[in-house]
Amino acid sequence: MLTILGRRDANSRFCDGLSRRGFLQVGGAAMGGLALNQILAAESAPGAGTHQSIINIYLPGGPSHLDMWDLKPNAPVEVRGEFNPIQTSVPGIQICELFPRVASMMDKFAVIRSLSDSDGRHDCYQCMTGRRFGQQGPSAGWPSAGAWISRLKGPVNQAVPPNLALMYTTGNRTWGEPGKAGFLGPAHDPFNLVGRKAREKSDNMVLQGISLERLQDRETLRRSLDLFRREVDNKAQMSGIDSYTDQALGILTDSKLGDALDLSKEDPKIVERYGKSDERFQRDGAPKMIENFCIARRLVEAGARYVALNYSRWDWHGGDGMNFPRSREEFPLLDQGLSALAMDLHERGLDKHVTVVVWGEFGRTPKINNNNSRDHWPRANAALMFGNLATGQVIGATNKYGEEPDQRPVTFQEVFATLYHNLKLDAHTERLFDGQGTPRYPVDSGVEPIRELLG
Repeated sequence: MLTILGRRDANSRFCDGLSRRGFLQVGGAAMGGLALNQILAAESAPGAGTHQSIINIYLPGGPSHLDMWDLKPNAPVEVRGEFNPIQTSVPGIQICELFPRVASMMDKFAVIRSLSDSDGRHDCYQCMTGRRFGQQGPSAGWPSAGAWISRLKGPVNQAVPPNLALMYTTGNRTWGEPGKAGFLGPAHDPFNLVGRKAREKSDNMVLQGISLERLQDRETLRRSLDLFRREVDNKAQMSGIDSYTDQALGILTDSKLGDALDLSKEDPKIVERYGKSDERFQRDGAPKMIENFCIARRLVEAGARYVALNYSRWDWHGGDGMNFPRSREEFPLLDQGLSALAMDLHERGLDKHVTVVVWGEFGRTPKINNNNSRDHWPRANAALMFGNLATGQVIGATNKYGEEPDQRPVTFQEVFATLYHNLKLDAHTERLFDGQGTPRYPVDSGVEPIRELLG
């Protein structure tokens, strides 16, 4: 990886959330084969915004399906919890009272209440790949959704990689991994735009002396790149890094990606809609960078096809992380951010071009534990979706205590099949061969998009 450290600037509005430092971590890009002199000469690229894109909002730790989208008001008190359902703008659909903004525009959202195949692992692997962790696959690993999209659809323009991430490096490592390209190769790894303040640098290459503000200094950039290459040559790692290091540096010299990351270029009234971010990391989870929802919209508008992000920490068992007090703190900000993003997409006409999914790795126990909290529960899970879908509906249902789906069970792969469909990517005919010559597909045979969401 390559890490570029900029100067401290209290007024900076880059999306890093790390005391507004100019910190930008670059993972594998996916631009493919541009020489340095070519990308340094290309100062701009054709406009984007009409391509199809995905925003994948991951809530690390497993948010409670019973307290957000699938309340059971008629269940015993030890199941139903402390919150009441409220009516939404769509007759017959109720959600938690702490999501009044989402409720008021429920016609623009769809709720899946019957995710049935959560792996039960405390990580984001299934939310990034659609695959269960132990599922047999290529020796080099299953690609993340963004990697499939990068390989099969390619970039919209030469300034913005198709596969981007705003995934903070978390104390619990598996909550901050945007996935790998697996057998597709490192050129399709996510281009990760954020990191962690206390991140160890031993696994990164640091381009000394180059801040974000100085990236336009082309001669210094060339000299620093030469130094970087010599360091890599000394470590005998050049063959695995060179191709996408050139790409990363070239992309950063173009203003399109930098502009998308810079919220000072956004209408302040729009940014205010999203709510105020909290730059502190939530224990071993991610920070509450709600403004990254706006950044994600700006990135797809600039040309990204896929943006994954992690937001806050949702693993509440008891002690200082009791479920209901934390819900009262977390739900209103999430409500504000999601409703702002949905409104933003509609006002810009992007609702026909962007699909958003919001979810965690599993649900929560129907029965409340002795700490007034809920524990891990993979038998039932939920997701919220919006954008280029048939919205204003609920897909599936769980039984009377929210223990497991009893109507229209949905799998993670079906959700991803829906996302791929919206990108006009046929997940059953687009095949690629792994290192052993075995044909691989984005989803398994027989997995179809969620028909109710296709309109």
